[in-house]
Amino acid sequence: MRTTPLGGTGVRVTELSFGAAGIGNLYRPVTAEAAFAAVDAAWDAGIRAFDTAPHYGLGLSERRLGTALCDRPRDTYTVSTKVGRLLEPNPRGGAGDDLAHGFAVSDTHRRVWDFSADGVLRSLEASLDRLGLDRVDIALLHDPDDHAEQALTEAYPALERLRAEGVVKAIGIGTNQCALPARFLRETDIDVVLLAGRYTLLEQEGLAEVLPEAAARGRSVIIGGVFNSGLLTDPRPGATYDYAPAPRSVLDRALRLKAIAARHGVPLRAAALHFPFGHRAVASVLSGARSAEEVRDTVDRLRHPVAAALWDELHAEGLLAPDTPLPAVTPSKEAP
Repeated sequence: MRTTPLGGTGVRVTELSFGAAGIGNLYRPVTAEAAFAAVDAAWDAGIRAFDTAPHYGLGLSERRLGTALCDRPRDTYTVSTKVGRLLEPNPRGGAGDDLAHGFAVSDTHRRVWDFSADGVLRSLEASLDRLGLDRVDIALLHDPDDHAEQALTEAYPALERLRAEGVVKAIGIGTNQCALPARFLRETDIDVVLLAGRYTLLEQEGLAEVLPEAAARGRSVIIGGVFNSGLLTDPRPGATYDYAPAPRSVLDRALRLKAIAARHGVPLRAAALHFPFGHRAVASVLSGARSAEEVRDTVDRLRHPVAAALWDELHAEGLLAPDTPLPAVTPSKEAP
């Protein structure tokens, strides 16, 4: 599977990255065996970039990912985790669950927002302990939307120092909005943006500022949420968009995309996975999975050829702006 360096760093990511929120019991329980099988399937498919966070299952995702990778040579894969939410013991002692935050785990801990320099250090130290690793390759500011100034003035300088000391190799921001990562690209020396849901076949808000800024400055973008919370997996009434039922206008747009893709013999999921690679700033597409079957299906969709005629029709139907960059070729099928 093709790899690409992030910005000017030595960190390389495969064109498909494994999102580990699912194995942290996102929305429903996942057995440890299924979680490990998902990571094994990703490895067998050539995926060598893995993304996690303390937020995912109150640390469960990090623990499972670290266990699944522990016997692999450390220099052969890339791990990213995130800072901004510290996990502190819950005084109630896990009497309830964490479904209010989207994870089917006991609420043994609670999340505390902290974008201070000390919070960054404490978060990374705890993540390394859960992962069982001596280092992570990428550290991302996680959803600092309501904490922008502290993230810029305290958390970012701390990450910059850790990068200078070689503790982490690349730093950046992960969010599902565009204004803040664009500001970070202009005002800081981050290496990468993880942009979720804002540059997809359905919507291209990231094309206005984030992607051009990244390209102009030699930075990289990892695209998450290419299925827009599941809507582009199976557009139908009741399907979710941005973690809520899709508005009728958005659903209608997704159904039009599906119909056009079908006319060209392309599954909608395949077109959605291919689309972001048209922009030169995009280094990888991040896709979550909770089972080996989901991993293999995603890899198969990425390998499905997409004819130029499909993109031409989307342009002609006004579903893509005329200046939208498009993938020139199907991503490589070759193993690393």
